[in-house]
Amino acid sequence: MFKVAGVSKHQGAVKVRFANDTTRVKILAKNGHTDIFLMELPKEMEKTEVCKYLLTTDLMQTPEFAEAIEAADEKYNGAAVVKSATLKTGTTATAPKKTKSKPAPKKKAVPVDPAAKMAELKKRAETVAE
Repeated sequence: MFKVAGVSKHQGAVKVRFANDTTRVKILAKNGHTDIFLMELPKEMEKTEVCKYLLTTDLMQTPEFAEAIEAADEKYNGAAVVKSATLKTGTTATAPKKTKSKPAPKKKAVPVDPAAKMAELKKRAETVAE
């Protein structure tokens, strides 16, 4: 259960952050995070609830924050944000729910070039959009 949540940027990547108090801001800043926006939640929540709540906040006004929040919502709730398409028969198709798979073993962190990472993500996004 978490009392505080928001987003931060670290090494060019924006991610949703979960915490129990606002002192987490100091720890994130000390570890090189920037654009830290954490807020007190209306009540204690689990990660699934936090993601749904963040979708309703002003953080969604910033495109890179919105992308991170939607990714976290998909990760924790399995809710893909996909527009439905109309089929020739007049019915609509929706994206299938993701099934949880066993995570791959963790590897040692390798420095990543932020520009190369953004280019890779944009390329993947274009492929998915097609």
